[in-house]
Amino acid sequence: MTDEERARPDADTAAEEVRHRRFGALPERIRPEDMVETRPATGHDPDRDAYDPDEFAVRYGL
Repeated sequence: MTDEERARPDADTAAEEVRHRRFGALPERIRPEDMVETRPATGHDPDRDAYDPDEFAVRYGL
């Protein structure tokens, strides 16, 4: 800091004001739930999830 800069405290105050307006507040916090999108890798296949114990017995047991 030079002598000339020390003689002008209002310039420092103005620079601080500009810096505070630009960087004075942190941005809003983003929740982790809002950062991640979850969706199934494949679509729902009703035939795959349909379990019939009688059909299983007929196919594999008898």
